[in-house]
Amino acid sequence: MPTNSETSLKTIVDFCRRKGFVFPSSEIYGGFSATYDLGPLGTILKQNLLQAWRDWMINYRTDTVEIEGAIFMHPKVWTASGHVNSFSDPLCEDLVTHKRYRADHLVEEAEITDNAGGMSIEELNKIITENNLKSPEGNPLSEAKVFNLLVKTHLGPVEDASTLVYLKGESCQNIYLNWKAVQETSRRKLPFGIGQLGKAFRNEITVKQFMFRTREFEQIDMQYFVKPGTENEWFDYWKKYRYSFYTEFLKFNSENLKWHQHNQNELVFYATEAWDIYYNFGALGYKEMEGVHNRTDYDTKQHQEFSGTNLTYFDVEANERYLPYIVEMSLGFNRMFLASLFEFYNEEKLENETRIVMKFPVKLAPYKYAILPLMKKDGMSEKATEIYTNLRKAGISTDYDESGSIGKRYRRQDENGTPLCVCIDYDTLTDNTVTIRNRDTMTQERVAISELETYYLTLS
Repeated sequence: MPTNSETSLKTIVDFCRRKGFVFPSSEIYGGFSATYDLGPLGTILKQNLLQAWRDWMINYRTDTVEIEGAIFMHPKVWTASGHVNSFSDPLCEDLVTHKRYRADHLVEEAEITDNAGGMSIEELNKIITENNLKSPEGNPLSEAKVFNLLVKTHLGPVEDASTLVYLKGESCQNIYLNWKAVQETSRRKLPFGIGQLGKAFRNEITVKQFMFRTREFEQIDMQYFVKPGTENEWFDYWKKYRYSFYTEFLKFNSENLKWHQHNQNELVFYATEAWDIYYNFGALGYKEMEGVHNRTDYDTKQHQEFSGTNLTYFDVEANERYLPYIVEMSLGFNRMFLASLFEFYNEEKLENETRIVMKFPVKLAPYKYAILPLMKKDGMSEKATEIYTNLRKAGISTDYDESGSIGKRYRRQDENGTPLCVCIDYDTLTDNTVTIRNRDTMTQERVAISELETYYLTLS
């Protein structure tokens, strides 16, 4: 499969809207900045991507479990975690329009450096001044200042300091708060991991590039709890295991992936080592999709101190008690979703046309089959509906289409990423066989209806 370096973001955005993968949220009111709704195809793709992660990280292993945490937590959680004091971005203001921009993004877009995210406020301001950087509108800028990203709200009938709460700035904090309860109730010994899909909210100033950076998003986390002194070994293990998820399980082209190690200026306050998996988002270039972090015992230590609750683990075999260290795998779900669209979008030149085809692996394809009666008459629609209904009852995601020529319907399903089209014709009515057309090879073969419940599983 070729790399996708020529695919533009506009191509993907337009395709998503036209096919019903992603819609702008509140579109009939003109949209709402950096928020999106998933359409029918996008909803199923999301479920399939999540199931793939769950299989690889939970179901295929014996040392991990999954939880689901609440969005609202005690406000002290975010003080203990360090987010109230340290979760911030450098912000500067257009002195004419008063619009605000990420200072590090402006420096990177000016091509002065490609790693401004690790710079201090003083360093950024020096670059802005020395290079006389302007806002995107061409106006002078204020000095950069720290801007906290936590989204604040109030719970209760009165809006004052006593009712102040935060929406989750990162989804993983539930895992740290519950880790000991999970360990005790599931009777787990270290090392073991806790996974979670959770919502997170950030008061991002620079929101652009479609789903890549939004204010509301989902994270898929795996927090792996280990004995102090073994964290480096497990860190290396999980780096390899997470990379193989994309290349072996999701069938991403390895040329579209690369590692980026955080230098000392880039490291966030809780990590001693961090590597990101970068994905090649077409014409956007390589950008972060997932991070692997060595968080040491920062989180368990902080929450033990601020809550006054003993969060230590008693190691029976070693006869000692300690706070576990944590190796974190944190994935931005929107970014994996977007990466899958870039990865499997293809435009193929045929004799007289260009065929757009989403070459999803079967496990990711929104529909495994499309049922297509050759014609609407002579009982073919009724037979097709019967096959469609039985496959859906068997738990197999299936589409139905009887509108237009069979060739046009094949092309629609190619764009949907449906690996197999099932054509019901006159012979079907007499011998209970159907013609199956393969999305990728466009070859066809005759198969018994009774084989359909398992046939799609034979595809690689």
